[in-house]
Amino acid sequence: MKVAVVGLGNEGKNALRSLLNRGHHVYASDMNKNIELDHFNCADVDLGHHDLQRISSADAVVLSPGLWNTELAKKIRSKTKTLSDVLKNHKYIFTIGVTGTNGKTTTSFMIKEILENAGLNVLIGGNAGGGFKGYTELILKASSERSKYDAMVVEVCDMTLDFCDQTFDFDVVVVTNIGNDHMNFHKSLENYGKSICKFLKGKKAVLNGKDRFLSDMKDCADETFFFSKYNGELNIFGEFNRQNAAAALTAVKIMEIPEKDAEEALKNFKGVEGRTSNFKIHDSNLVIGKTDNADATAAVLNEVNFNVIIIGTPRKGENCRLNTLKEVSKVNPQVVAIFPGLDNTTDLAAEVLVDSGYRGRIQVLKNVEEVVNFTLKCAKQYKNIFIGGNGQKRLIEIENELYKFLNE
Repeated sequence: MKVAVVGLGNEGKNALRSLLNRGHHVYASDMNKNIELDHFNCADVDLGHHDLQRISSADAVVLSPGLWNTELAKKIRSKTKTLSDVLKNHKYIFTIGVTGTNGKTTTSFMIKEILENAGLNVLIGGNAGGGFKGYTELILKASSERSKYDAMVVEVCDMTLDFCDQTFDFDVVVVTNIGNDHMNFHKSLENYGKSICKFLKGKKAVLNGKDRFLSDMKDCADETFFFSKYNGELNIFGEFNRQNAAAALTAVKIMEIPEKDAEEALKNFKGVEGRTSNFKIHDSNLVIGKTDNADATAAVLNEVNFNVIIIGTPRKGENCRLNTLKEVSKVNPQVVAIFPGLDNTTDLAAEVLVDSGYRGRIQVLKNVEEVVNFTLKCAKQYKNIFIGGNGQKRLIEIENELYKFLNE
């Protein structure tokens, strides 16, 4: 099949990879001339312009979610040539969408494991920023393997709500919370809330009753179920994960999954790689996981009095994510270390710490090796250490390196 990929951001690159891996003939384009595409030599790519004739002649078109409401996208969509129009099998699988600011990935995997524990075959994926392979991968998998799946769980990035609303047929939508992230996109929490309300229209909604925005959204959906906190046995870190577990349990109840199956799965749930976990090194309690916005950081820091906090920094220009440093300053640890999580913005991060009133020790670390060595040194002196912030891949790498020292 000839497929055009329009827009080569994170989702577009993942779509390109998924299509090429399956032998499709791909034309891709983006208005940005400076996109790195070293690993996509098999694709025919235009940077700096879109060849409308080649896009029009394709059998199907993958549109970047960021372009979904542009005039170009509207023209393409009017011809019903988007990939989800051409390949429709994913629309016939019972689908649960999971969105919100924090907890999406963990909640998605909790739902998956509950359903699998009940004997169902589950397809999971979606939001490439959450560590999945993107929305196109889900569509392609469902197209070739529809009969194998009883349910599909889609992690939905809050910046792709319109795209996902028209790409998937959601039977249930879970919203974990509404918080301060991607404010360069939403502009305000009120706007974000309005987008969620629009997304819920015509669906069954599972909403966090403790969230001040979501608690007022009962009338946005056809049918609404509120969750609060799971009180059963759960062997992963954090009270916030009890909210995630309550969200998962509420969602699967709609599918009439036996509660004992759900509770058994939650009891045995080990967490998700790159999300918050805890273990001990040298008798020091170490908590590690991605906390790339202020709300996620505050949720973890409210759990334990950390002596040392080690934070990965955001990309250049993502100034709203520097608010994670303000949350660090509020709890006033003895030591704060900063390292390049997504970009080397450590100088700016240090400025934010000082401007926020932090007067403790600030240590700048250059790479994973330095983070690991610094953590091991601190583990001999301090009781509680947290490693978080931005840069999921780097945090996973740090965690894997530290695991080697568990028995020392």
